[in-house]
Amino acid sequence: MNKVILFSSILALTFVFAFSTGSAFAHPHTGQVLINGHTHEPQTEIIPLSGNIALEKSTVFFHSPEENSLPWAFVEGKIANHVEGYPVIIQIFKENDAIHFAQTNVEQDGGYEYKFRVLNSENGVTSKIFDGDYLVKIFKVVYLNPGNLI
Repeated sequence: MNKVILFSSILALTFVFAFSTGSAFAHPHTGQVLINGHTHEPQTEIIPLSGNIALEKSTVFFHSPEENSLPWAFVEGKIANHVEGYPVIIQIFKENDAIHFAQTNVEQDGGYEYKFRVLNSENGVTSKIFDGDYLVKIFKVVYLNPGNLI
């Protein structure tokens, strides 16, 4: 399958899942995601795309406290069995509204990191971009059975 068509399919699936009201087949994931240095256990589901690869969707909680004074936050992790050439897609939701969308590359070792502003400072005035509770959805393309690859 052509990578462009497959990536377009992944983006379409991302938007479908982003605006759906429920998530099926969610189960605890054994990996961890770091958000601002705090480890969070995500809920993960696997969505097969072909016989060899799947879209792994992880959902994790993020809280930006009222007293936060740091300008940046980040999402980082390491993907077991990542498919080279596919970025990680990150969506951040407040209540049911999508408020931030991004993608970041995956390193050779499966590691990824995305840094985003939580405070804005302009002309000496600081304003909050993120404040309170959020859900972060992380989409990754992975091999289903990496031991069976040639």
